[in-house]
Amino acid sequence: MTLRKKIGQAAQAILDAHTLYPDASLADLYNETTMHPELRKVHQNNDRAVMQAYDFRVGNITESKCVAELMRMYQQLISKGSKNSAI
Repeated sequence: MTLRKKIGQAAQAILDAHTLYPDASLADLYNETTMHPELRKVHQNNDRAVMQAYDFRVGNITESKCVAELMRMYQQLISKGSKNSAI
């Protein structure tokens, strides 16, 4: 299975888990202390798939470090894009 497909399936699993709680707000769903086990599990699977796609060592990176690194990479792409569009 390709990494793209794996991430797509993980993302769909998150959406599917949301449907189990139709009356819950996002604040309810993502409260760290009360997050439903099904939702936590699918998010962890998604995190692992994304980390694998970017070759992050899953055991050595926290979620906040992963997000920070992804944002850094995104900002690099944006700055390259703006430099190319100025030409």
